[in-house]
Amino acid sequence: MRPLKYGINITLDGCCDHLAASTNEELHTYWTNRMAEANGLLFGRIIYEMMESAWREPAETGIRPDWMEDWMSSFARTIHVTKKYVVSSKLKQVDWNAELIEGDLGEAVTRLKQQPGTGLFVGGVTLPLALAKLGLIDEYEFVVHPVVAGHGPTLFAGLPQPIPMKLVSRHEFSTGAVAMRYVPIR
Repeated sequence: MRPLKYGINITLDGCCDHLAASTNEELHTYWTNRMAEANGLLFGRIIYEMMESAWREPAETGIRPDWMEDWMSSFARTIHVTKKYVVSSKLKQVDWNAELIEGDLGEAVTRLKQQPGTGLFVGGVTLPLALAKLGLIDEYEFVVHPVVAGHGPTLFAGLPQPIPMKLVSRHEFSTGAVAMRYVPIR
């Protein structure tokens, strides 16, 4: 069974707005390598559309938008070639090496996990909350950035019960950000 891994950047006060924390080559390389360890990406509609609008064209054309640094190209190529599974009740079709996931979320994700492969990687806020409620996430990774955002959104609001965790790895970046990986204690 391939594991489902959740990864996200957050601030010291728990904000997970992607604009609240800064990035650099070291952090981008880290996330690129983590994403490359999976053979499938599981996205909700918002994250899918956000990732597609940012990374698809640079990967397909090799033309970087003004905001994109050269060292971001590896991330664009990695996300571009990786199979994507999209959970959405609003989208009627997807492309960009993607498949729309329909029906019962728990059953659909359990089927995906049972397929052969190295793992699934999920990001975002809403979908991971639903997956956590179902007990389907096998690993949680938080890269905590040394900034206080003073606003939300935050993670796991509405989780019906705590999920006890065990720290399995920790990595410090030159920026002062810290990546911490946890597995649920079951």
